[in-house]
Amino acid sequence: MAAGCAAPQFTYVADSSANTYFKVPYSWHRISDDSLAAEFKSLGSTLGQAGTWDTAYDAAPAPAAVHLVSPNATKPFAFAFVAPLSQSLSDDRLRDVVLPVTPAGRLAAAQGGTFPLTHFRLLRETLIKPGQGVHGVADTFEYTYPGGITDTFGKVVLTNTHGTQLYVLIVHCVSTCYSQNRAQLDTIMSSFTVRSP
Repeated sequence: MAAGCAAPQFTYVADSSANTYFKVPYSWHRISDDSLAAEFKSLGSTLGQAGTWDTAYDAAPAPAAVHLVSPNATKPFAFAFVAPLSQSLSDDRLRDVVLPVTPAGRLAAAQGGTFPLTHFRLLRETLIKPGQGVHGVADTFEYTYPGGITDTFGKVVLTNTHGTQLYVLIVHCVSTCYSQNRAQLDTIMSSFTVRSP
């Protein structure tokens, strides 16, 4: 009888219109849409506007949208979005979505003069085909913020057969946190599912 009262292990997060799903630990807190939209705006991002779906969850006791891209993310943070594409992207272009991973992408970001992260280190890269009609990349890597704090990022970027839709999941926190929570973060990344219509 007591077994039926146990708290669920995971929160299942979905964009049902795009057939996109992933899960995060049940204890994590969802960032409000307004807070997330304000954070995107402060970063100069077009995310959080019409035509996209986005959501974020924070494991911190005091969850905050600012942990989206922050050297102060001492607890894991997950962020996902779905957005339309105007053209199909190569695997290398998928790798460079949001944060550049390829040498060409990192060089372009550095030459742009506004990308503050340095000391890139690639930990893992994989081409994935998690479902029929969907393919992409999964990468784990490190960047160092100004001030010397190193963050580890796990990123899954998928697209559909026609290259008309982009599906992205990013998990991150400072590197010591990521190492301590690697199994949990790997579970979140591997749970990212897109069912092509």
